Amino acid sequence: ALGWACWKTYAGRPETDSTRLYAINQLGNGLSSADHNEDALSVRETQLALVRHLCPTDEESMLTTQSNLAIAYKKVGRLDQATRTRGGVYFGHLKLSGKEHKSTLIAASNYASGLMDLQHFEQAKSLLHKTMPVARRVLGESH
Repeated sequence: ALGWACWKTYAGRPETDSTRLYAINQLGNGLSSADHNEDALSVRETQLALVRHLCPTDEESMLTTQSNLAIAYKKVGRLDQATRTRGGVYFGHLKLSGKEHKSTLIAASNYASGLMDLQHFEQAKSLLHKTMPVARRVLGESH
């Protein structure tokens, strides 16, 4: 309900108003939290289209939105799309921030998880063999 209220409050603002993007994100979060997964997926797809239209050079926002979309795909059982999207997010973070950035390491872990969901164990293993030493060095052994 709070997500819908947030969206209704800001939906009338000009399309270029960044507050609309925050509102649609909150709507997606609320729908996902309430397990309205098909609706959340639709909102996440719309959100990505808006980010691509309004912020085409904001790669961080694009990757965050794609990551949320991957979660929505997984929740509705579209594991192939979820994993492809997670792979895109990982490679996007790798290009944007480098292999030692925390966001890249999180994206690598998410991508490996998706690969395992699809039983692509060798690909997941290869990715983790590449990223685990970096994660240990950057984040420390306690992570």
